[in-house]
Amino acid sequence: MQRLHGGTTDFAARFAALVADTREPDRGVGGQVAAILERIRGEGFSAVADLTRRFDRVDITRDSVEVRDSERRAAVARVPAADREALELAAARIRAFHAAQKPADGSYTDATGVKAGWRWTPVERAGLYVPGGRAAYPSSVLMNAIPAQVAGVDELVMVTPTPDGRLNPLAMLAAELAGVSRIYRIGGAQAIAALAFGTTPLPKCDMIVGPGNAWVAEAKRQLYGTVGIDMVAGPSEILVIADASARADWIAADLLSQAEHDPVAQSILITDSATLADAVVEWVERLLPTLATEAVARESWDAYGAVIVVDELAEAAALADALAAEHVELMLADPAPMFAAIRHAGSIFLGAHTPEPVGDYIGGPNHVLPTGRRARFSGGLGVHNFMKRTTWLDAGAQGLAALGEATATLADAEGLAAHALAVRIRRER
Repeated sequence: MQRLHGGTTDFAARFAALVADTREPDRGVGGQVAAILERIRGEGFSAVADLTRRFDRVDITRDSVEVRDSERRAAVARVPAADREALELAAARIRAFHAAQKPADGSYTDATGVKAGWRWTPVERAGLYVPGGRAAYPSSVLMNAIPAQVAGVDELVMVTPTPDGRLNPLAMLAAELAGVSRIYRIGGAQAIAALAFGTTPLPKCDMIVGPGNAWVAEAKRQLYGTVGIDMVAGPSEILVIADASARADWIAADLLSQAEHDPVAQSILITDSATLADAVVEWVERLLPTLATEAVARESWDAYGAVIVVDELAEAAALADALAAEHVELMLADPAPMFAAIRHAGSIFLGAHTPEPVGDYIGGPNHVLPTGRRARFSGGLGVHNFMKRTTWLDAGAQGLAALGEATATLADAEGLAAHALAVRIRRER
């Protein structure tokens, strides 16, 4: 765990190194993934079946690859009542938040009589990747599928590895709540390729979303353009900005809530209180042994954790923008000024009573967020990701008369004679 102080001579260099280390997935798998994609493109389902047998120890055929409705129902029936109630509440809140952000069509007519506007239409089919190992998170099913459902996507299909044939009951319930029509028992880069190319019986998708390991992330990156994707996701991140009013044990718990995700996750504290910084470090050490996820969380904290003490808390906004963290918690007596000052963040959690895990599960905003400093230029998953904006124009005779000559003049200036002709031929006639 690194400790930095804003007043030291080496602070700028050490902070720049912290920002530069984005802990990205190993691109060394790129060649392996490319080979898998080419094999699926050439051999189709037979390659998918072979890779599933090798990696997941599951034999599949064209008839058995889809999870039957009876299997889905049986899995859902095993979900405890309390878990079902919590997941239903989460689904309702996520749906309400995303319904409120659905983009609207619009138009206007200018002084020349030209009408122009835009309309939003959903993609026809979206694919959802759901990890099937340690990271089989039903919350991710809801966060990825419900925005697609709200957008009006015609069909949502899901792929999930089922090592040794096991289905995750909570993931099956989440799929039911989010309107997933079909589920296929495959995973890895081969599942992404099958959805991107269309590999009977798996249908070709227009969009693929959902988290996965390095092979899955790399497959999405390589197939972008063939299919739309949500984002190339990296390891989890949290930045806590706190003043002396914050409780050290609460901060420590919040930092560990991200550290336990992955050995290369990153948890950072920025504060103007050296006393608080020391107390947080002590509390991290006290809480770590109480976690079932101690091994992963400790590896993350020791390798990538950081505590930064600044002379003035106002300095934190610029540091936060440089880090462009996935999650930013403002554990401040008055979080409003800092919230207004920060430009780059995936999602911001205001006040000591808004721990990041509330956003992960049940708050409403999406937990699929940019990592690796990408919050500088992108935002979290939303309804708009599953929709396309189409602009339209209706000039009419009056509008063409007003705009035609300037259009043709610019076309002439660019040496595009047919462009100019397409306008002038109408005006001459």
